[in-house]
Amino acid sequence: MSFYNTLVKETESARNGLYTVPQLTDGMQGDISRETYIAYLTEAYHHVSHTVPFLMTMGSKLPQSKKWLHKAIIEYQEEEVGHEEWILNDIEAAGGDKEAARKATPNLETQVLIAYNYDYITRKNPVGFLGMVFMLESTSTQIANKGADAVKDKLGLPKKAFSYLYSHGELDISHMKFFEETVNKITDLEDQAAIIEVAQNTFRLFANVLRAIPHKGEMKHAA
Repeated sequence: MSFYNTLVKETESARNGLYTVPQLTDGMQGDISRETYIAYLTEAYHHVSHTVPFLMTMGSKLPQSKKWLHKAIIEYQEEEVGHEEWILNDIEAAGGDKEAARKATPNLETQVLIAYNYDYITRKNPVGFLGMVFMLESTSTQIANKGADAVKDKLGLPKKAFSYLYSHGELDISHMKFFEETVNKITDLEDQAAIIEVAQNTFRLFANVLRAIPHKGEMKHAA
């Protein structure tokens, strides 16, 4: 079994836990309010704004023996630059206040997701951040386009309010192939364990980010 397939297998439980979060399951059906969608985008802005700094930090912390990963890191950075601004534009197109979102303090759950990754990169193993990349990109390919279509149709919002989701649904399919090729070149068992650990934990932490978003459907699921 390739390491990529091992990663998929080892994260199955945590991934399935994310996919049961009411805010996500209802969003996939378009059964959320405009306020919930804007709240989701606001939290997305705050963690996505760290993607390039995460990658830069990862690259700076790699030992000489793993500098070959710099090429992959640079490619990811080039793809990710400016995506947080797409999210702010989506907020504005959905009727929200993009500058208020930019200045807002992210929920504690979002702060924990961000802090966990910086801590892991700098204190434990920078290669582990590829687990966060796997979580974000595999999630996007599974839900982005379908969720965007459903919410757009139910809320009657313009397509330009979904540029982030649509772009990631399309981009991350090719990203996942590149990711698979990259991680299959990683043979160090400690690095592989770090990637799995971060992936498992970030699926859980991202589920908490979604659970913290105000959503009236929570009452329905609790009943």
